Amino acid sequence: MAAPALHRVVILVRHGVIPMEIGIPHRLFGEARSPEGEPLYAVLTAALQPGPVVAQADFVLQVPHGPEVLATADTVIIPASEDDYSPETQGVLTDEMAAALALIRPGTRVASICTGAFILAAAGILDGRPATTHWKNAPAFHAMFPQVALDPNVLFTESDGVLTSAGVASGLDLCIHMIRSDHGAIVANDVARGTVIPPHREGGQAQFIQRPVPAPQSSIVSHARAWALEHLDEVITLDSLARACAVSRRTFTRKFREETGISPMQWLLEQRVQRACELLETSDRTVDRIATEAGFGTGAAMRLNFRQTLGVTPQQYRMTFRGQGVA
Repeated sequence: MAAPALHRVVILVRHGVIPMEIGIPHRLFGEARSPEGEPLYAVLTAALQPGPVVAQADFVLQVPHGPEVLATADTVIIPASEDDYSPETQGVLTDEMAAALALIRPGTRVASICTGAFILAAAGILDGRPATTHWKNAPAFHAMFPQVALDPNVLFTESDGVLTSAGVASGLDLCIHMIRSDHGAIVANDVARGTVIPPHREGGQAQFIQRPVPAPQSSIVSHARAWALEHLDEVITLDSLARACAVSRRTFTRKFREETGISPMQWLLEQRVQRACELLETSDRTVDRIATEAGFGTGAAMRLNFRQTLGVTPQQYRMTFRGQGVA
Protein backbone atom coordinates (compact mmCIF):
# COMPACT_ATOMS: atom_id res chain seq x y z
CA MET A 1 0.00 0.00 0.00
CA ALA A 2 1.37 3.40 -0.98
CA ALA A 3 2.17 5.79 1.84
CA PRO A 4 -0.33 8.64 2.22
CA ALA A 5 0.69 11.93 0.66
CA LEU A 6 2.35 14.33 3.05
CA HIS A 7 0.44 17.41 4.15
CA ARG A 8 1.98 20.15 2.03
CA VAL A 9 2.81 23.47 3.70
CA VAL A 10 3.73 26.31 1.33
CA ILE A 11 5.35 29.47 2.70
CA LEU A 12 4.75 32.43 0.40
CA VAL A 13 7.58 34.93 0.84
CA ARG A 14 8.00 38.49 -0.40
CA HIS A 15 11.02 40.75 -0.78
CA GLY A 16 11.97 42.07 2.65
CA VAL A 17 10.76 38.89 4.35
CA ILE A 18 11.66 38.48 8.04
CA PRO A 19 14.10 35.52 8.03
CA MET A 20 12.98 34.05 11.35
CA GLU A 21 9.42 33.82 10.05
CA ILE A 22 10.52 31.49 7.26
CA GLY A 23 12.56 29.38 9.63
CA ILE A 24 9.74 28.84 12.14
CA PRO A 25 7.38 26.80 9.91
CA HIS A 26 10.26 25.01 8.17
CA ARG A 27 11.69 23.90 11.49
CA LEU A 28 8.47 23.00 13.33
CA PHE A 29 6.54 21.28 10.55
CA GLY A 30 9.77 19.67 9.39
CA GLU A 31 10.30 18.15 12.85
CA ALA A 32 6.84 16.55 13.06
CA ARG A 33 7.00 12.76 12.89
CA SER A 34 4.53 9.89 13.06
CA PRO A 35 4.90 7.22 15.79
CA GLU A 36 6.88 5.25 13.19
CA GLY A 37 9.28 8.16 12.72
CA GLU A 38 7.98 9.16 9.29
CA PRO A 39 7.68 12.86 8.34
CA LEU A 40 4.15 14.24 8.43
CA TYR A 41 4.63 17.39 6.36
CA ALA A 42 6.38 18.55 3.22
CA VAL A 43 7.37 22.23 3.53
CA LEU A 44 8.03 24.33 0.43
CA THR A 45 9.00 27.96 -0.07
CA ALA A 46 7.42 29.96 -2.88
CA ALA A 47 7.66 33.52 -4.16
CA LEU A 48 5.73 35.55 -6.71
CA GLN A 49 8.63 34.83 -9.03
CA PRO A 50 11.05 31.94 -8.41
CA GLY A 51 14.63 33.01 -7.87
CA PRO A 52 16.36 35.47 -5.55
CA VAL A 53 14.33 37.15 -2.79
CA VAL A 54 16.05 39.82 -0.70
CA ALA A 55 15.50 39.17 3.01
CA GLN A 56 15.27 41.79 5.74
CA ALA A 57 18.90 40.99 6.50
CA ASP A 58 22.23 40.99 4.71
CA PHE A 59 21.53 37.96 2.56
CA VAL A 60 19.41 36.80 -0.36
CA LEU A 61 17.18 33.72 -0.43
CA GLN A 62 17.13 31.52 -3.51
CA VAL A 63 13.46 30.49 -3.70
CA PRO A 64 12.87 27.48 -5.95
CA HIS A 65 9.12 27.71 -6.49
CA GLY A 66 6.75 30.20 -8.04
CA PRO A 67 3.11 30.81 -7.08
CA GLU A 68 1.89 27.74 -8.98
CA VAL A 69 2.69 25.51 -5.97
CA LEU A 70 0.01 27.35 -4.00
CA ALA A 71 -2.52 25.30 -5.97
CA THR A 72 -1.04 22.13 -4.43
CA ALA A 73 -0.92 23.37 -0.82
CA ASP A 74 -2.86 22.01 2.13
CA THR A 75 -1.66 24.93 4.24
CA VAL A 76 -0.41 28.32 3.07
CA ILE A 77 1.56 30.57 5.42
CA ILE A 78 2.35 34.22 4.71
CA PRO A 79 5.11 35.71 6.89
CA ALA A 80 5.82 39.40 7.38
CA SER A 81 7.79 41.64 5.05
CA GLU A 82 9.36 45.07 5.33
CA ASP A 83 6.62 46.23 2.95
CA ASP A 84 4.15 45.83 5.82
CA TYR A 85 5.86 48.64 7.74
CA SER A 86 6.08 51.25 4.96
CA PRO A 87 3.15 53.67 4.56
CA GLU A 88 3.50 53.38 0.78
CA THR A 89 3.15 49.59 0.67
CA GLN A 90 1.43 48.65 3.93
CA GLY A 91 -1.79 46.78 3.18
CA VAL A 92 -1.39 47.11 -0.59
CA LEU A 93 -2.44 44.04 -2.57
CA THR A 94 -0.64 44.04 -5.91
CA ASP A 95 -2.19 42.41 -8.96
CA GLU A 96 0.58 39.82 -8.87
CA MET A 97 -0.15 38.91 -5.25
CA ALA A 98 -3.90 38.81 -5.86
CA ALA A 99 -3.36 36.43 -8.78
CA ALA A 100 -1.15 34.22 -6.62
CA LEU A 101 -3.68 34.03 -3.79
CA ALA A 102 -6.40 33.16 -6.30
CA LEU A 103 -4.54 29.91 -6.99
CA ILE A 104 -5.19 28.63 -3.46
CA ARG A 105 -7.78 25.86 -3.53
CA PRO A 106 -11.03 26.26 -1.54
CA GLY A 107 -10.68 24.58 1.83
CA THR A 108 -6.93 25.15 2.08
CA ARG A 109 -5.82 26.29 5.52
CA VAL A 110 -4.37 29.80 5.33
CA ALA A 111 -2.28 31.47 8.04
CA SER A 112 -0.22 34.59 8.58
CA ILE A 113 2.65 35.38 10.91
CA CYS A 114 2.91 38.89 12.35
CA THR A 115 2.08 41.57 9.76
CA GLY A 116 1.48 38.97 7.06
CA ALA A 117 -2.12 39.53 8.23
CA PHE A 118 -2.14 42.75 6.17
CA ILE A 119 -2.00 40.66 3.00
CA LEU A 120 -4.82 38.36 4.11
CA ALA A 121 -6.93 41.36 5.06
CA ALA A 122 -6.22 43.19 1.80
CA ALA A 123 -7.34 40.08 -0.09
CA GLY A 124 -10.64 39.99 1.83
CA ILE A 125 -9.79 36.66 3.46
CA LEU A 126 -10.21 38.11 6.96
CA ASP A 127 -13.48 39.97 6.35
CA GLY A 128 -15.81 39.37 9.28
CA ARG A 129 -13.29 37.11 11.02
CA PRO A 130 -11.29 37.48 14.20
CA ALA A 131 -7.65 38.32 13.50
CA THR A 132 -4.53 39.63 15.16
CA THR A 133 -1.20 41.13 14.18
CA HIS A 134 1.75 42.72 15.96
CA TRP A 135 0.42 45.15 18.55
CA LYS A 136 2.53 48.01 17.19
CA ASN A 137 0.78 47.72 13.85
CA ALA A 138 -2.72 47.20 15.23
CA PRO A 139 -3.87 50.87 14.92
CA ALA A 140 -2.90 51.03 11.25
CA PHE A 141 -4.47 47.64 10.59
CA HIS A 142 -7.75 48.62 12.24
CA ALA A 143 -7.90 51.88 10.29
CA MET A 144 -7.30 50.09 6.97
CA PHE A 145 -9.54 47.08 7.60
CA PRO A 146 -12.44 47.98 9.90
CA GLN A 147 -14.37 44.99 8.55
CA VAL A 148 -11.96 42.64 10.33
CA ALA A 149 -12.60 41.75 13.99
CA LEU A 150 -9.09 42.69 15.12
CA ASP A 151 -7.93 41.64 18.58
CA PRO A 152 -4.46 43.09 19.17
CA ASN A 153 -4.08 41.45 22.57
CA VAL A 154 -3.92 37.73 21.70
CA LEU A 155 -1.17 35.44 20.44
CA PHE A 156 -3.14 33.94 17.58
CA THR A 157 -6.66 33.50 16.20
CA GLU A 158 -8.41 30.77 14.27
CA SER A 159 -11.67 30.88 12.32
CA ASP A 160 -12.74 28.11 9.93
CA GLY A 161 -9.26 27.32 8.68
CA VAL A 162 -7.99 30.91 8.61
CA LEU A 163 -5.37 31.72 11.25
CA THR A 164 -3.38 34.81 12.18
CA SER A 165 -0.63 35.32 14.73
CA ALA A 166 0.89 38.28 16.50
CA GLY A 167 4.59 39.20 16.66
CA VAL A 168 7.37 36.99 15.31
CA ALA A 169 7.67 34.51 18.20
CA SER A 170 3.92 33.87 18.28
CA GLY A 171 4.46 32.14 14.94
CA LEU A 172 5.91 29.34 17.08
CA ASP A 173 2.65 29.07 19.00
CA LEU A 174 0.65 29.19 15.78
CA CYS A 175 2.59 26.38 14.10
CA ILE A 176 2.55 24.19 17.21
CA HIS A 177 -1.21 24.78 17.42
CA MET A 178 -1.68 23.66 13.81
CA ILE A 179 0.44 20.56 14.38
CA ARG A 180 -1.56 19.74 17.50
CA SER A 181 -4.82 20.23 15.60
CA ASP A 182 -3.62 17.90 12.84
CA HIS A 183 -1.94 15.16 14.88
CA GLY A 184 -2.58 15.67 18.57
CA ALA A 185 -0.64 16.58 21.67
CA ILE A 186 1.94 13.78 21.49
CA VAL A 187 3.32 14.87 18.12
CA ALA A 188 3.10 18.57 19.00
CA ASN A 189 4.87 18.05 22.31
CA ASP A 190 7.66 16.08 20.65
CA VAL A 191 8.20 18.96 18.22
CA ALA A 192 8.16 21.47 21.07
CA ARG A 193 10.69 19.48 23.08
CA GLY A 194 12.93 19.09 20.04
CA THR A 195 12.99 22.83 19.47
CA VAL A 196 13.05 23.76 23.18
CA ILE A 197 9.88 25.85 23.23
CA PRO A 198 6.75 25.76 25.40
CA PRO A 199 4.50 22.94 24.18
CA HIS A 200 1.31 24.90 24.57
CA ARG A 201 0.19 28.49 24.91
CA GLU A 202 -3.46 29.27 24.30
CA GLY A 203 -4.17 31.60 21.40
CA GLY A 204 -5.99 33.90 23.79
CA GLN A 205 -2.92 34.40 25.94
CA ALA A 206 -1.88 38.03 25.99
CA GLN A 207 0.80 39.47 23.78
CA PHE A 208 3.67 40.98 25.73
CA ILE A 209 2.74 44.59 25.13
CA GLN A 210 4.84 47.45 26.47
CA ARG A 211 5.87 45.51 29.55
CA PRO A 212 9.33 45.75 31.09
CA VAL A 213 11.53 42.68 30.96
CA PRO A 214 11.09 40.88 34.30
CA ALA A 215 13.99 41.20 36.69
CA PRO A 216 16.07 38.01 36.97
CA GLN A 217 14.82 37.27 40.47
CA SER A 218 11.23 37.01 39.15
CA SER A 219 12.11 33.58 37.75
CA ILE A 220 11.31 32.20 41.21
CA VAL A 221 7.82 31.48 39.90
CA SER A 222 9.33 28.79 37.68
CA HIS A 223 9.65 26.64 40.81
CA ALA A 224 5.94 27.00 41.45
CA ARG A 225 5.15 26.00 37.89
CA ALA A 226 7.35 22.91 38.14
CA TRP A 227 5.76 22.01 41.48
CA ALA A 228 2.25 22.42 40.06
CA LEU A 229 2.96 20.13 37.12
CA GLU A 230 3.95 17.38 39.54
CA HIS A 231 0.77 17.87 41.62
CA LEU A 232 -1.93 18.47 39.00
CA ASP A 233 -4.09 15.75 40.52
CA GLU A 234 -4.26 17.67 43.80
CA VAL A 235 -6.18 20.77 44.85
CA ILE A 236 -3.92 23.70 43.95
CA THR A 237 -4.72 27.19 45.16
CA LEU A 238 -3.10 30.53 44.60
CA ASP A 239 -1.85 30.39 48.18
CA SER A 240 -0.22 26.98 47.70
CA LEU A 241 1.52 28.20 44.54
CA ALA A 242 2.84 31.24 46.38
CA ARG A 243 4.05 29.05 49.25
CA ALA A 244 5.92 26.83 46.77
CA CYS A 245 8.26 29.74 45.99
CA ALA A 246 8.11 31.37 49.43
CA VAL A 247 6.59 34.70 48.47
CA SER A 248 3.31 36.42 49.26
CA ARG A 249 0.23 35.77 47.21
CA ARG A 250 0.26 39.32 45.85
CA THR A 251 3.94 39.19 44.89
CA PHE A 252 3.54 35.80 43.28
CA THR A 253 0.57 36.92 41.17
CA ARG A 254 2.39 40.02 39.97
CA LYS A 255 5.59 38.18 39.09
CA PHE A 256 3.69 35.37 37.40
CA ARG A 257 1.87 37.83 35.13
CA GLU A 258 5.14 39.59 34.32
CA GLU A 259 6.67 36.33 33.13
CA THR A 260 3.72 34.69 31.37
CA GLY A 261 1.22 37.41 30.51
CA ILE A 262 -1.62 35.44 32.14
CA SER A 263 -2.88 34.73 35.64
CA PRO A 264 -1.61 31.74 37.63
CA MET A 265 -5.02 30.07 37.65
CA GLN A 266 -5.48 30.51 33.90
CA TRP A 267 -2.07 28.92 33.38
CA LEU A 268 -3.04 26.08 35.72
CA LEU A 269 -6.23 25.43 33.76
CA GLU A 270 -4.23 25.25 30.52
CA GLN A 271 -1.87 22.69 32.05
CA ARG A 272 -4.78 20.56 33.23
CA VAL A 273 -6.39 20.64 29.83
CA GLN A 274 -3.06 19.69 28.27
CA ARG A 275 -2.58 16.78 30.70
CA ALA A 276 -6.11 15.58 29.99
CA CYS A 277 -5.48 15.75 26.22
CA GLU A 278 -2.39 13.58 26.57
CA LEU A 279 -4.26 11.00 28.65
CA LEU A 280 -7.19 10.93 26.22
CA GLU A 281 -4.79 10.24 23.37
CA THR A 282 -2.54 7.72 25.06
CA SER A 283 -4.76 5.75 27.44
CA ASP A 284 -8.12 4.00 27.70
CA ARG A 285 -8.91 5.60 31.05
CA THR A 286 -12.46 6.86 31.49
CA VAL A 287 -13.21 10.57 31.38
CA ASP A 288 -13.92 10.53 35.12
CA ARG A 289 -10.57 8.90 35.85
CA ILE A 290 -8.72 11.36 33.62
CA ALA A 291 -10.59 14.25 35.25
CA THR A 292 -9.23 13.12 38.62
CA GLU A 293 -5.65 12.68 37.38
CA ALA A 294 -5.64 16.04 35.60
CA GLY A 295 -7.06 17.84 38.62
CA PHE A 296 -10.56 18.70 37.39
CA GLY A 297 -12.14 16.68 40.15
CA THR A 298 -15.16 15.44 38.21
CA GLY A 299 -15.92 14.44 34.64
CA ALA A 300 -18.57 17.15 34.49
CA ALA A 301 -16.04 19.84 35.38
CA MET A 302 -13.61 18.51 32.80
CA ARG A 303 -16.30 18.44 30.09
CA LEU A 304 -17.24 22.04 30.86
CA ASN A 305 -13.63 23.24 30.71
CA PHE A 306 -12.97 21.31 27.50
CA ARG A 307 -15.93 22.96 25.80
CA GLN A 308 -14.88 26.39 26.99
CA THR A 309 -11.19 25.93 26.13
CA LEU A 310 -11.12 23.65 23.06
CA GLY A 311 -14.68 23.90 21.79
CA VAL A 312 -15.18 20.10 21.91
CA THR A 313 -16.05 17.46 24.47
CA PRO A 314 -13.40 15.05 25.80
CA GLN A 315 -15.08 12.25 23.83
CA GLN A 316 -14.92 14.26 20.61
CA TYR A 317 -11.27 15.05 21.25
CA ARG A 318 -10.46 11.39 21.85
CA MET A 319 -12.32 10.27 18.72
CA THR A 320 -10.49 12.87 16.65
CA PHE A 321 -7.02 11.79 17.72
CA ARG A 322 -7.56 8.10 18.44
CA GLY A 323 -10.48 7.21 16.18
CA GLN A 324 -12.41 5.61 19.02
CA GLY A 325 -14.60 6.52 21.94
CA VAL A 326 -14.27 5.28 25.48
CA ALA A 327 -16.97 5.86 28.06
